[in-house]
Amino acid sequence: MTKQSTREASIVRKTKETDIKLAFNVDGQGESSIQTDVPFLNHMLDAFTKHGHFNLNVDAKGDIEIDDHHTVEDIGIVLGQALLQSLGDKSGIKRCASVFVPMDEALAQVIVDISNRPHFEYRAQYPSAHVGSFAADLVHEFLWKFALESRITLHVIVHYGSNTHHMIEAVFKALGRALDEATSIDPRVIGVPSTKGVL
Repeated sequence: MTKQSTREASIVRKTKETDIKLAFNVDGQGESSIQTDVPFLNHMLDAFTKHGHFNLNVDAKGDIEIDDHHTVEDIGIVLGQALLQSLGDKSGIKRCASVFVPMDEALAQVIVDISNRPHFEYRAQYPSAHVGSFAADLVHEFLWKFALESRITLHVIVHYGSNTHHMIEAVFKALGRALDEATSIDPRVIGVPSTKGVL
């Protein structure tokens, strides 16, 4: 697979709780059209897309009259599935990346391995339980389901911060940048970057 190959996917997921249409392009220009019923998630996905240089379109409706949980979780599922599909056999990718991103007083680190072995580690303690109406614990739900469905190893560490908004935003920016690096094509890589010969 070369950098010029099309690495994109479109997925529709409809349940009794959510209705999601999502299109994702790994080799984008940082362009996004995010329309969900969860404004803070819209903001985070926009930051993820911009810093990862992806293209992302999301049109999602969910049962927010209950709470935001199903919508946030299901978007994480669908985005993970789109990443997995768009990378194909993963030939030529760098595979691993570790990125630190500051956001004013906050510092987040995201480490990824596009390993086909889904695993998630999360180290974050936020000073407040909500950002506006958004529950901070939904960040864990989103990232966990994203890692599971994309079949990546994902470690997220928020080293410090005093503003919950800044801390979460640093995570999403770092996630975009780490995935941008890990999915980038390295001309030195022949085939799949694994001693097993497959990912």
